[in-house]
Amino acid sequence: MQFDLVGLLPLVVFFGIFYFLLIRPQQKQQKARQEMLSNLQKGDKVVTIGGMYGTIKEITDEEITLKISDNVQIKMARYGIERVRE
Repeated sequence: MQFDLVGLLPLVVFFGIFYFLLIRPQQKQQKARQEMLSNLQKGDKVVTIGGMYGTIKEITDEEITLKISDNVQIKMARYGIERVRE
Protein backbone atom coordinates (compact mmCIF):
# COMPACT_ATOMS: atom_id res chain seq x y z
CA MET A 1 0.00 0.00 0.00
CA GLN A 2 2.75 2.44 0.91
CA PHE A 3 4.56 1.66 -2.35
CA ASP A 4 1.50 2.74 -4.37
CA LEU A 5 1.39 6.14 -2.67
CA VAL A 6 5.09 6.74 -3.24
CA GLY A 7 4.59 5.91 -6.92
CA LEU A 8 1.76 8.44 -7.22
CA LEU A 9 3.66 11.27 -5.53
CA PRO A 10 5.67 12.36 -8.63
CA LEU A 11 2.47 12.33 -10.69
CA VAL A 12 0.65 14.52 -8.16
CA VAL A 13 3.61 16.93 -8.00
CA PHE A 14 3.72 17.09 -11.81
CA PHE A 15 0.01 17.98 -12.04
CA GLY A 16 0.43 20.59 -9.28
CA ILE A 17 3.27 22.27 -11.17
CA PHE A 18 1.31 22.03 -14.43
CA TYR A 19 -1.68 23.73 -12.80
CA PHE A 20 0.27 26.64 -11.29
CA LEU A 21 2.45 27.27 -14.37
CA LEU A 22 -0.11 26.85 -17.17
CA ILE A 23 -3.75 26.64 -16.17
CA ARG A 24 -3.97 29.26 -13.42
CA PRO A 25 -2.22 32.09 -15.37
CA GLN A 26 -4.45 31.41 -18.38
CA GLN A 27 -7.56 31.64 -16.19
CA LYS A 28 -6.33 34.96 -14.75
CA GLN A 29 -5.71 36.29 -18.26
CA GLN A 30 -9.19 35.24 -19.43
CA LYS A 31 -10.77 36.88 -16.38
CA ALA A 32 -8.87 40.16 -17.02
CA ARG A 33 -9.94 40.15 -20.69
CA GLN A 34 -13.58 39.50 -19.78
CA GLU A 35 -13.45 42.37 -17.28
CA MET A 36 -11.92 44.70 -19.90
CA LEU A 37 -14.65 43.80 -22.41
CA SER A 38 -17.43 44.35 -19.88
CA ASN A 39 -16.01 47.78 -18.90
CA LEU A 40 -15.90 49.16 -22.46
CA GLN A 41 -17.70 52.49 -22.83
CA LYS A 42 -18.68 54.89 -25.56
CA GLY A 43 -15.71 57.15 -26.38
CA ASP A 44 -13.00 54.65 -25.42
CA LYS A 45 -10.04 54.52 -27.77
CA VAL A 46 -9.34 50.88 -28.61
CA VAL A 47 -7.23 48.55 -30.74
CA THR A 48 -8.96 45.62 -32.43
CA ILE A 49 -7.57 42.10 -32.66
CA GLY A 50 -6.88 42.87 -36.34
CA GLY A 51 -4.74 45.88 -35.36
CA MET A 52 -7.14 48.71 -36.31
CA TYR A 53 -7.25 51.78 -34.08
CA GLY A 54 -10.54 53.50 -33.42
CA THR A 55 -12.98 55.12 -31.03
CA ILE A 56 -16.17 53.45 -29.80
CA LYS A 57 -19.23 55.37 -31.05
CA GLU A 58 -22.00 52.92 -30.08
CA ILE A 59 -21.96 49.83 -27.93
CA THR A 60 -24.42 47.02 -27.16
CA ASP A 61 -24.05 43.69 -25.40
CA GLU A 62 -22.78 41.97 -28.56
CA GLU A 63 -21.73 44.67 -31.06
CA ILE A 64 -19.62 47.81 -31.21
CA THR A 65 -19.66 50.59 -33.78
CA LEU A 66 -16.10 51.78 -34.14
CA LYS A 67 -15.07 55.06 -35.77
CA ILE A 68 -11.74 54.41 -37.48
CA SER A 69 -11.51 57.59 -39.56
CA ASP A 70 -13.57 60.62 -40.54
CA ASN A 71 -16.81 59.32 -42.11
CA VAL A 72 -15.68 55.69 -41.68
CA GLN A 73 -17.42 53.55 -39.09
CA ILE A 74 -17.46 49.78 -38.82
CA LYS A 75 -19.70 47.47 -36.85
CA MET A 76 -17.94 44.56 -35.19
CA ALA A 77 -18.33 41.97 -32.46
CA ARG A 78 -17.50 43.16 -28.97
CA TYR A 79 -14.99 40.33 -28.45
CA GLY A 80 -12.95 41.67 -31.40
CA ILE A 81 -11.44 44.35 -29.17
CA GLU A 82 -7.90 43.51 -28.05
CA ARG A 83 -7.20 46.37 -25.65
CA VAL A 84 -8.10 49.90 -24.63
CA ARG A 85 -5.53 52.57 -25.52
CA GLU A 86 -4.36 54.96 -22.84
